[in-house]
Amino acid sequence: MNINSPLLRKFITLGRIDADTVKNKQNEFASTAELISKCGKIDSKDLAEQCIDLFRVPYFDLKDFDPTKIPADLVKEKLIRKHHILPLVQKGRKVYIAASDPTDYGAFENFEFSTGLSCEIVVVDYIQLDNKIEQLLDATGSLNLTDDEFKEFADLDSESQRDTAPQDDDKDDAPIIVYINKILMDAIKKGASDLHFEPYEHKYRIRFRIDGILHEVASPPNTLATKLSARIKVMSRLDIAEKRKPQDGRIKLKITERKSIDFRVSTMPTLWGEKIVMRILDSSSAMLGIDVLGYEPEQKKLYMDALAQPQGMILVTGPTGSGKTVSLYTGLNILNQPERNISTAEDPVEINLEGVNQVQINIKADMTFANALRAFLRQDPDVVMVGEIRDLETAEISIKAAQTGHLVLSTLHTNSAPETITRLLNMGVPAYNVASSISLIIAQRLARRLCPKCKTPEQLPSEELARQGFSAKQIEEMTLYTPKGCDSCTDGYKGRVGIYEVMQITPEIAQIIMRGGNSLEIADVSLKAGFNNLRLSGLRKAADGLTSLGEINRVTNF
Repeated sequence: MNINSPLLRKFITLGRIDADTVKNKQNEFASTAELISKCGKIDSKDLAEQCIDLFRVPYFDLKDFDPTKIPADLVKEKLIRKHHILPLVQKGRKVYIAASDPTDYGAFENFEFSTGLSCEIVVVDYIQLDNKIEQLLDATGSLNLTDDEFKEFADLDSESQRDTAPQDDDKDDAPIIVYINKILMDAIKKGASDLHFEPYEHKYRIRFRIDGILHEVASPPNTLATKLSARIKVMSRLDIAEKRKPQDGRIKLKITERKSIDFRVSTMPTLWGEKIVMRILDSSSAMLGIDVLGYEPEQKKLYMDALAQPQGMILVTGPTGSGKTVSLYTGLNILNQPERNISTAEDPVEINLEGVNQVQINIKADMTFANALRAFLRQDPDVVMVGEIRDLETAEISIKAAQTGHLVLSTLHTNSAPETITRLLNMGVPAYNVASSISLIIAQRLARRLCPKCKTPEQLPSEELARQGFSAKQIEEMTLYTPKGCDSCTDGYKGRVGIYEVMQITPEIAQIIMRGGNSLEIADVSLKAGFNNLRLSGLRKAADGLTSLGEINRVTNF
């Protein structure tokens, strides 16, 4: 971002934005236009129109522009990211450049120097520009590196590896450094949640988990296995000499001046070398807001009502990778206000939340969930979050906290909301404590979202739809869709949507718990109270055209 931009000075002169605000907020925004729009409270389209009047440059609407048609020799990723500009089309020795700040002359000079072409500037809406830049760079991401791409990514580095610079100067290792960096960038572009580096006897395999499914993306020579694992371990600050024991580390990769992505790294010795799994920890996923997670309106209201209570326990359940962490962090973000004292015990702390006191569990130092909870209760807490209830001791302290004026959020590994009650009772928690302390249980799964560009209608007999569980009204009104696959998606799916079972502990359910009823009885009463189970919630997502029936059958084990 150019803080000396004439555009910025102009809006300061006009009184639309305060100079002190610019000084304090300059590192929080990717572009000058975004800073002016957000801090000056100016609509992005209005800002573009004002640029036209002030600087007499033409406006271009990017809405229907396809960035994948841009000639490859104009796609200079480093310049596009750094200066927030986009080449549109070349005519002779002239290239038309889309920019949200038409006064960033340094950007245009750099592009002219890089391409040998003269630039003609057009003003665009900065939000549209953001979207088109990401669409372009997503489409051009590849692990098949050319010589030019090696040079382009040679300066990409992680913050955590800068103290280990001597290895970076080794010419033999330079291609490995660039290759690993390129893999990490490609995983981020493709929206992967995990990266798997796997050595075998005759091959080496790299896989990305995209929308919950693993896909092989590269197979470098297995002779590089040692160098690849050593490079990742250097970046993670792990012991490269220790190859017999599992290790855990972390990488912080700087994407732009204001954005970094964290990777949680786990190594494990296998028969043919060290397998490494990296989990991408993108803090923006915790800032999505409850409206985009996939809760139905009535489910969202139940969650918000429970969060508004001064005490009680909210439990989020589901298998690993079902989105429990995002649901918890979303709730914490809603609760994160200056008047509340919030403390969390996590293993590990995946995403840093400003304003929340986060504690890393350390078994060797006797910092267990139970001990952390005891400490929290002496620290005047309003809200407590426990990463997972694993044993009776943690469960009892959590319930005690919920009963003594604190709001407690936690997770359990169970298949459904009613089964969570059974799990706590089997742990040894007294039935009256379960019935009186828990206010809400959320069971969830993540289903792949159909690509809106290529999904195609699917016709099934009414008898089959009824067998699947659709109501007569749904069968009459809905249109089901099936995946097809295109250049914009992965196997017909793009992104994921949450499927939820949100069960409030009503007086009727509390009575069943008190008299020792089983999960089947609780599930029956829950359905009659209007709390859809995971299957019904999934069918509703399919009926709305968000995902396919096949995907719902996969995630609900139908």
